[in-house]
Amino acid sequence: VQLQASGGGLVQAGGSLRLSCAASGRTFINNAMGWFRQAPGKERDFVAAISRNAGITYYADSVKGRFTISRDNAKNTVYLQMNSLKPEDTAVYYCAARSLLYASGTISPNEYDYWGQGTQVTVSS
Repeated sequence: VQLQASGGGLVQAGGSLRLSCAASGRTFINNAMGWFRQAPGKERDFVAAISRNAGITYYADSVKGRFTISRDNAKNTVYLQMNSLKPEDTAVYYCAARSLLYASGTISPNEYDYWGQGTQVTVSS
């Protein structure tokens, strides 16, 4: 599976962005998916995850109520809608897919087998 993240950019605080993660190579409708982010000099942090059937979602406390993860299996794409953005949301955002063995996402980046290249999100104050 190859994952391509897009949709990042520069936005003012309070603004919105929608990130997309498109899969190629094969379908990923049976993979649980996640979004992570990494700021300069920091570890890669969990943002959100969604189960293979979109029935279960998880969010980091820092983004709960502001971000929404969703998936369109017909388009082989996962989205991250980000509203009320804050300067502390600035980071490179990565999408990831879990092995087919697991139905749900998880907060640990070590539990994901496939990663996209990342897209930069910059929120100005």
